[in-house]
Amino acid sequence: MIELTRLNKQKNEKFLLNCEIIEIIEEKPDTTIRLTNGKHYVVNESSAQVLSKIIAYKRNIFSR
Repeated sequence: MIELTRLNKQKNEKFLLNCEIIEIIEEKPDTTIRLTNGKHYVVNESSAQVLSKIIAYKRNIFSR
């Protein structure tokens, strides 16, 4: 799971997302993550930052 910040007009909320079910990441202009279950999240991080978090997570899992 990766930690992201939900884009919210009132406050920025941290949450954990199972990166195994990400279908697509778009910047339009805010970064939107769509999941295979149909849900979507708008986050503060750029798509490049999300990708870096996914890569770091997978490296951590597979290096054990």
